[in-house]
Amino acid sequence: QPISMFRQSGQDGKYNFSNAVPILGSYTLTPVRDDNPLNGVTTLDLALISKHILNLAPLNSPYKLIAADANKSGTITTLDIVALRRLILGIDEELQNNNSWRFVDRNYVFPNPQNPFTKPFPETKTVAQVLASQMGENFVGVKIGDVNGTAQANSLMGADDRTTGTLLFDVEDRSVKAGETVEVKFRAADRVTGYQFTLNHNGLEVLEIVPGTGMSMDNFAVFQQEGAVTTSFNGDVAGEFTVKFRAQQAGKLSNLLGVSSRITKAIAYDSNEQGEQVALRFNNNGVTTIAGVGFELYQNQPNPFMTSTVIGFHLPEAAKAMLTVYDETGRVLFTQKGDFAKGYNHFSLNRELVPTTGLLYYKVETEKESATRKMIQSK
Repeated sequence: QPISMFRQSGQDGKYNFSNAVPILGSYTLTPVRDDNPLNGVTTLDLALISKHILNLAPLNSPYKLIAADANKSGTITTLDIVALRRLILGIDEELQNNNSWRFVDRNYVFPNPQNPFTKPFPETKTVAQVLASQMGENFVGVKIGDVNGTAQANSLMGADDRTTGTLLFDVEDRSVKAGETVEVKFRAADRVTGYQFTLNHNGLEVLEIVPGTGMSMDNFAVFQQEGAVTTSFNGDVAGEFTVKFRAQQAGKLSNLLGVSSRITKAIAYDSNEQGEQVALRFNNNGVTTIAGVGFELYQNQPNPFMTSTVIGFHLPEAAKAMLTVYDETGRVLFTQKGDFAKGYNHFSLNRELVPTTGLLYYKVETEKESATRKMIQSK
C-alpha cells in the first residue's frame, strides 16, 4: 500500500525518516522548499545574468545556470531577467513558473556542465528494494535567481550586507504648491553595475515616469496608495530618469521625497560589484543636502514561518538595538540585544525561542527610534 510522508529538515539541512520503509520496500525522496523568493536576489544577479546572455562573462557552474533559469524554461533569456526584476520591484510576490529553490542529486554528474538543461537532471531520488538504511541521500540546494551565492539557506548563516560607499542621485530642490505639477529628474552621480531602491513620495502623486537611456517601464513599479515608486536598473549608462508629480500638499521636494527599502531594498553595486548605499543629494542654489535611508523595520521573511525567520531593519547610524517579541496579550516572549553597523541588519529568530503559534508582534528599538510589526508562526 503506497504511503506519503513529510518531514521538515533541521536548520543544518539534515532530515530523517526513521523506520519509514520496510525491508525490500521502495521509495522516492523529493525535497521541496518554496519560500522567500527574494532571498539572495538583487539587481546584481540581473547584471550577472545579462552578462551571461551577452557572452561577456558566462556563468561558470551548472548550479548557477539552474539558478538563472527563473521561469524554468530550460534556457536562460531576458525573460528570466524580467521575471526576477518583477520580484525585486515588488510587483510579484512569487515566481510564476518555479519554486524558490530547486534541488539536484548531489551525486549527479552533468554530461555538459556548460548546459545543465541538455537532459533532465534528477530532482528526486528513487531506491527500489531497500535492504538497509540509506544515509547518503544528499541534494544540492539551488536558490533560484541567486547566481552570486548570497542567499541565506538558514538562520545559522550570516548575511554580509556591508557597503563600501554611497551612490548619490542628484535632484534639484525646490518648493511646490498644492495642486502644482512638477517634473523631477533623478540623475545618478556615478556609473555603476546596477542599483535598486524604493522612492518615497509623501504628499506627491505620480502622474508619469519618463525612463532614461537604456531603460523602460520594466525598470519601475508605481505603488500609488503606498506613496512609493520602486526602481531596478543595470546597464551600460548612468542611471537617469524623470518623474512627473502632482503636489497634494505644499512643501520642499527635499521634505517630500526620500529613499527607502520598505518595498525594494535600497542598494547599488559599483564597477567592482561591491555594495553601496543609495541616497538623494538635493541641490538648492549651491547648498546640498544628502538624505539616505533612515530607521526602518521590515516584514520578517518568511512570514508565516514554521522553523525560523529573519527580521530585517535599517539603521542610519551604528547603534545598539533590541528585538522584543510579544504575543497577542502583550506578554513578552523573547528579547535580544546587539551592536549593529550602519545600514541593513537582521535578527534571526528560531521557533524554539518563541514557543507559541499564531499572531505575534515584534518590535525593534534603539535609543532614538522604534517600530513594531506583526508576524505569524505556523504550527
